[in-house]
Amino acid sequence: MLNKSLQRRSLQILMAAACLSGSSFAAASNDGQTRVSDLLSSSPEYRKSWMHVVKQEERLPDWVINLSGTSDPMSAVTEHGGKYLVGPLCEAPDSCLNNRLIVAVSFDKKDIYAMWVQVPAGLPADKSPTRHADYRFLGKPDKGMQTLLMEQLKKDPKWY
Repeated sequence: MLNKSLQRRSLQILMAAACLSGSSFAAASNDGQTRVSDLLSSSPEYRKSWMHVVKQEERLPDWVINLSGTSDPMSAVTEHGGKYLVGPLCEAPDSCLNNRLIVAVSFDKKDIYAMWVQVPAGLPADKSPTRHADYRFLGKPDKGMQTLLMEQLKKDPKWY
């Protein structure tokens, strides 16, 4: 009888630990940091600014138009005295090296710029993605903003 009670108590402790670890995982994925994938739902101003950018472009995939996919937290940077949030967006985690978007949004939510980077799928590991990439800028960024977007891409340790 004591053994069954001990087993039941052990099972309760394991279940409680599983619940706690699950809730901490949920909290980590909703850490309050801004991500590119959340921009359009977070603010009507961001949505309006981004829709203005994409309506001027041709042949964009849905994940770019909707800023949907996988993204890391954005970081704050300064360019020509303006403050921006900058971060990456990938259609899927496993396609990030081959197909990604680097996005910069102004703190006032009026300006959004992006750089869509495509690398041929199946590129051998000994080939530099930098030399085989196709870069497409969205939102008509000036040279300074283009440099900022490129610098963000270079922060990826898999980018060489």
